[in-house]
Formats: sequence, C-alpha cells, structure tokens
Amino acid sequence: MNALEAIRMRRSVREYSTKPLPPEVLSQMRQALRAAPSACNFQPWRFVLVTDPQQRRELAQAANGQTWMADAPVTVVACGLADQAYKKMGGRGNSVEVDVAIAVDHLTLAAVDGGLGTCWIGAFDEKKVKRLLDIPAEVKVVAITPLGYPARAGLNRPLEDRLRKDEAEIFSMERY
Repeated sequence: MNALEAIRMRRSVREYSTKPLPPEVLSQMRQALRAAPSACNFQPWRFVLVTDPQQRRELAQAANGQTWMADAPVTVVACGLADQAYKKMGGRGNSVEVDVAIAVDHLTLAAVDGGLGTCWIGAFDEKKVKRLLDIPAEVKVVAITPLGYPARAGLNRPLEDRLRKDEAEIFSMERY
C-alpha cells in the first residue's frame, strides 16, 4: 500500500478484536511514531503503550467512558514535552501539540498499512490519565488512540465512501 492509499483508507475504528499484536507488528508501529518529523527535530514526545487490560479499561473510563477502547490490545497515550519543543513556531508559539499530532498521524497511517485500526481520542480527563500512568505534571497528554485489529472486515473503506467537503470549500489559489 502506498501513502496515498493509506490516507484514503484510514478511518476511525471503534470496534476492535481482542487479538494481541505480534511483537514485530508493535515494533513497526513504534518505529512509525519514532520516525515522525518535528520542529528542529527536537522530538518533544513520549508515548506510553498500555497493554495491561485493567489499565486499558481505566483509561477508557478516563476517556469519558468510551469503554469500546479497552477492547483493542494496545492503547497509545501520546504525551508532549513542551519544555523540549521548539518555542517560536509561527514566531510565537510552542510546537509540541503539532509535533505530537504529526507522530500520531504517522502511527494511524502505518496502522492502516498493517491492517490495524486506530481512533483519535481527544475527549479525556487529563488529570485522571496522568494519575493512572504516573505522567509528570509538566507533561501534556495530547491524544490517545486504541491500536488493534478491527473487529470486522470492511471497517477501513476508501475516502470516496465517506462524506467530504467539496474541494471548492477547502482550497483556494494564491489568496484566501
């Protein structure tokens, strides 16, 4: 599968098989996260890979009770280290959230290529997640995603099968 095919096929999966990920598959997903670019190549991130079933259930509860997440054999908690990020993005801001988002997106596309599913989770109680995983106070939990095999075939379908805005609504040339 090439990159454009992975982009077209990627979607949010909310039903997972409990089948474990083989170590080599999990290693490939780790490498996708690790290979992501970041501002000035600072790599201001840490990823907590949660495989313990009880911890996954507790994380799902901390994610506003999205209990379906716990069915996936791995939950990835993407953390940003703001003090290690580029401080002048756009001349003013910190790059940490963008950097971590790029890495998670690399994971989501590698997952599609590997027959796996993911789902960006932004609805969670950060304090509960930090407490559960012993994440330091200065670290920002940017996103969470379950990672695993979709429960049924066909959950990944091409972009054309999903509603997208018309190109005229999202692109302009030369000026806004």
